[in-house]
Amino acid sequence: MDTVINRTSEHNPTAAAPREVAKSCKRPLEPIERLSEILFGLIMVLTFTCSISVTELRLEEVNTVLIAAIGCNLAWGIIDAFMYLLACFVERGRSICALRSIRQTTDPEAAHGVIAAAMPPLLASVMPREAFEEIRNKLTRLPEPSAHPTITKEDWIGGIAVFLAVFLSTFPVVIPFLLISDAGLALRTSNGVAVLMLFLTGYGLGHYGGYRPWRMGVWMALVGSALVALTIVLGG
Repeated sequence: MDTVINRTSEHNPTAAAPREVAKSCKRPLEPIERLSEILFGLIMVLTFTCSISVTELRLEEVNTVLIAAIGCNLAWGIIDAFMYLLACFVERGRSICALRSIRQTTDPEAAHGVIAAAMPPLLASVMPREAFEEIRNKLTRLPEPSAHPTITKEDWIGGIAVFLAVFLSTFPVVIPFLLISDAGLALRTSNGVAVLMLFLTGYGLGHYGGYRPWRMGVWMALVGSALVALTIVLGG
């Protein structure tokens, strides 16, 4: 059981409560989700801008590449938002099934196993049996869950946030081409902005994950650049 409201990495064994109780427990997108979506959109647009040759740079080609980059991230933003909503729907359904399983079983140990599966392994490994039993008792006293999973207002907000994160990450890399008349300088500026964004994304991930932010930022800039090069080589 993941949770009724939590869509991704958070686990809360009591989160199968009614929607009005659990609604405020989760932000539409967690930091790791926001940063991951920005990183994804950034790598997508870089596959276009890095394919531009400085020695053969023409305005028509630049315009074509920019339109393609924006269109690609627009499409992938929509697809990613749809997949986010689908994940919300499926995980909420799993949570409902898990809650019913806990309430219907007469074997406390089986119920404890379902609860433990919804928790981070380290936390579950140190919880005493009494704690699992207390959680089971609270879950069995909850009102009957919905018959079927639904997509909530918070899910739609999260889906919109996913779309915006992927789509808007295009523009910092594209803007230099719109503001600088020298195409070569615009390309170098765009690449510099992209490397900086990769670094900042890695810095944020490092800070959130408890790792050295500066080192994570440098590695993200290097690895992100390598991923872009690999994507271009493979025809992406």
